[in-house]
Amino acid sequence: MIKVGIVGGTGYTGVELLRLLAQHPQAEVAVITSRSEAGVAVADMYPNLRGHYDGLAFSVPDSKALAACDVVFFATPHGVAHALAGELLAAGTKVIDLSADFRLQDAVEWGKWYGQPHGAPELLKDAVYGLPEVNREKIRTARLIAVPGCYPTATQLGLLPLLEAGLADPSRLIADCKSGVSGAGRGAAVGSLFCESGESMKAYAVKGHRHLPEISQGLRQAAGQDIGLTFVPHLTPMIRGIHATLYATVADTSVDLQALFEKRYADEPFVDVMPAGSHPETRSVRGANVCRIAVHRPQGGDLVVVLSVIDNLVKGASGQAVQNLNILFGLDERMGLSHAGLLP
Repeated sequence: MIKVGIVGGTGYTGVELLRLLAQHPQAEVAVITSRSEAGVAVADMYPNLRGHYDGLAFSVPDSKALAACDVVFFATPHGVAHALAGELLAAGTKVIDLSADFRLQDAVEWGKWYGQPHGAPELLKDAVYGLPEVNREKIRTARLIAVPGCYPTATQLGLLPLLEAGLADPSRLIADCKSGVSGAGRGAAVGSLFCESGESMKAYAVKGHRHLPEISQGLRQAAGQDIGLTFVPHLTPMIRGIHATLYATVADTSVDLQALFEKRYADEPFVDVMPAGSHPETRSVRGANVCRIAVHRPQGGDLVVVLSVIDNLVKGASGQAVQNLNILFGLDERMGLSHAGLLP
């Protein structure tokens, strides 16, 4: 059994991680931390987990207890993993970070977007960006894995085939993305209140969202050159889900885009390229570690529209973290993640 520690288990990604690991046959959660909820039983805080984690309670973070684990997940706000990751890595413990702390390879760029100096720039050389569809082989031998964000996962998976094939104009990319309210986290905030977000939809952070440099970093690597990306996120009145509508122009309109996407993801267990003409729905991936994609070329022109949907808490966070765990420890990549989405 893989002995698992979780730092920061009281947020939405933390409880989702617990839910997924509860059905994982090779993982055992031994330590889960929360300074504010120390001593509280996991099942008391999350009744949905009753019968799965009897006897497990939140505790104050202790580096020795965490270092005794085979792997530690950080389901924490940005900046927290900076302080503990180095100590755990030195002890031989693997680290899978769900926060943004190690996603960007440029420490100065990270500081610009997150409003504070990077706390562990010396670890960036060891960090592997945990998008399995791109970095699977690097993940297998990683010490430190940076789990991609939700918007970046949906956007990159949707645009990668076009950029890798050199078809899309890399200077004219648009990502029009919608997120459920759980993407804002569990902390109390006026904008996340039901009366504020229900029956409404709005764009935000049009000037610049923290996920922009992460998306740009991945797309730049795929294209092999600088890219121009306009990224506009929106808040929608649903709990879970990311819907990314992606636009790119192509010079060669003779390429069979459906075949291109199907070939690119033929061996990917968690990317579903839908039949031509499809319109994937966020509800089809709710609770599942799946990205569903459809590719269109309206009126047969040079504008390509890619539709990409994920559950922001699963393939966009905790499910992708478990997928990385499986790859890291040489397990079947689908272990603990093969369940279908929830309908209705």
